[in-house]
Amino acid sequence: MAEAYHRAGKFEPALAAVEDADRLAERWCQSGILQLKGEILISSGAARWADAKTCFDEALRIARRQEAKSPELRAATSLARLWVEEGRRAEARDLLAPVYGSFTEGFDTQDLKDAKALLDALG
Repeated sequence: MAEAYHRAGKFEPALAAVEDADRLAERWCQSGILQLKGEILISSGAARWADAKTCFDEALRIARRQEAKSPELRAATSLARLWVEEGRRAEARDLLAPVYGSFTEGFDTQDLKDAKALLDALG
């Protein structure tokens, strides 16, 4: 539901839905929920970028603790994009490159394509 609201540009209902999901979620999907919440916050305006960064940082921490590679990649890609917008290109590349480099398969998935495109743009 949160993703549908987000795609429709309805950010407040999207945030409410993602917060409901976070309360009900099993711990295994918490990283993804936080990453989605961060994306919604970014979409809703630059004033919420600090909150989005907090979500991405926490999503990344949880994914790493759980050794969950795909959620780690999504969180790292989102945080790297935010850093690029802040002019922190080298830090974004340093964060994303090793996560992307740890994959040995699945390069046709959208998450890996997105990460690769961002890395290519960063040079």
